[in-house]
Amino acid sequence: MDRALPRRAWHHLEPVHAALYFMPEAFTEAAVLGYDVSDRWPSYFAWRAAPLGAAGPELTCATFYSFSPAAVARHVPAVWTVADPPTVLAARLRAVDAVFRSLHREHLASPEFAELVALARRAADAADTAGRPLAAANAGLDPADEPHLALWQALTVLREHRGDGHLAALLAHGLDPCESLVSFAAIGAAPVENFAGRGWTAEEWSAARERLAARGWVDAHGAATDAGRAGRNEVEKLTDRLAAGPWAALGAERTERFMELMLPLFAAVIQSGRLPMRSTLGIATVPPPVW
Repeated sequence: MDRALPRRAWHHLEPVHAALYFMPEAFTEAAVLGYDVSDRWPSYFAWRAAPLGAAGPELTCATFYSFSPAAVARHVPAVWTVADPPTVLAARLRAVDAVFRSLHREHLASPEFAELVALARRAADAADTAGRPLAAANAGLDPADEPHLALWQALTVLREHRGDGHLAALLAHGLDPCESLVSFAAIGAAPVENFAGRGWTAEEWSAARERLAARGWVDAHGAATDAGRAGRNEVEKLTDRLAAGPWAALGAERTERFMELMLPLFAAVIQSGRLPMRSTLGIATVPPPVW
């Protein structure tokens, strides 16, 4: 299998999953629950953490990884006093339903969409969730009856499967939560200010930069050195290897077909203008790993 295939598949599915965190239909549903939607973070923490149950700040920090403990503590466990996890999960599906009907209505009844749902579910069913708490929590949810909701659930399992593996890759390369962001910004993935929502103070960011400088990963200006770029490249290579299982099970030909069928959904999300064009995810901004 092409070693770049897991990354390419992720590029196709990530925006469709992430639309939940940015689209107005989802904020409307969050507001009905009682969340403050003047800031996207309360609903983000609720939507994403709800499969774990009423997760406390320690578990949320561990599984979300790149957020500062102070940022997490501003929202967790307070989000569960607004609505409990089962209520949030039901509202999450209503929000996804509204988003899909807004962005993808013309596709939902097509034979191609049914084919896409089957491929995504097959890949998600093949995802090994051992040691991957967010993937496992989402995989353990009752499957939705509506095909477009079942598709989003499958994409979410695949997204969190890759994300859990990415955290393992960061740990394997000795990058703590703040260092993972500083090193990512250093290679030009996104401007430093784009990471402000993760909640690290200027002092914490500077301290992480100093630790990376001591390792030879960044220079005096915070830009990645050759060693830093090589280190991040190894992180991404390991992430891709750890994400390969579902796509290997699906097979190269069917994975290519999955990506082909995802394109209209991907395009609709991008064309909505709701997703930030310079996100902290690295979609279409960071060169693929050099194998």
